[in-house]
Amino acid sequence: MSRKVILITGGSRGIGAATAQLAATQGYAVCISYLGNRAAADEVVQAILNAGGEAIAVQADVSSQEDVVRLFGAVDQSLGDIDALVNNAGILEHQMRVEDMDAGRLARVFATNVTGSFLCAREAVRRMSTARGGRGGSIVNLSSIAAKLGAPNEYVDYAASKAAIDAMTIGLAKEVAAEGIRVNAVRPGVIYTEIHASGGEPGRVDRVKEAVPMKRGGDAIEVANAVLWLLSDQASYTTGSFIDVAGGR
Repeated sequence: MSRKVILITGGSRGIGAATAQLAATQGYAVCISYLGNRAAADEVVQAILNAGGEAIAVQADVSSQEDVVRLFGAVDQSLGDIDALVNNAGILEHQMRVEDMDAGRLARVFATNVTGSFLCAREAVRRMSTARGGRGGSIVNLSSIAAKLGAPNEYVDYAASKAAIDAMTIGLAKEVAAEGIRVNAVRPGVIYTEIHASGGEPGRVDRVKEAVPMKRGGDAIEVANAVLWLLSDQASYTTGSFIDVAGGR
């Protein structure tokens, strides 16, 4: 089996880091992007290199078109033709009701979570599409179970941004299905990652886990396993689909 190339945005921590390391064990040459935490990104890359894999890290703000173009150019130059994209980079802000949100907050959340995913998908399609001379490929978007539940009193804006990702997944999957590209998404539930600290409540998973039918939070590797399955040939007839990794929520 020939070497494949994967780009995972926001790959320096949490689900992205777990996905990067799992992909490396399955033979992918890995590029992770990171926004500001270079030390964390270097740690992920070093772990892959130490295990005999191939990996690079590239600083990029996915909400910036210029950065996204530069990011994909770095993949082209350093690793070669891209086979897989994981749109993982995402943000949330402090828990807040909609009546207290301002336009700045909404712009930030949607710029990273929605615009960033669109820009990265655009660059991937331009390289993967058989209609453009590519060899096909696979895209997995990280949505959230919040897209179905709405995240009231906490992150309605984040939930709305992930609902946009759901619509993008369905539409793009249909758009490029005949061009050798599969597009799917994973909807994580409450997962033990650092993102909850960004929302002002590092211990949120333990607070809400009793509302999960399985009565526990999830681990990043459980999400990564779903992502890698969707990228694999085992999912060769699967596109425009979703896997909820949410403990039954």
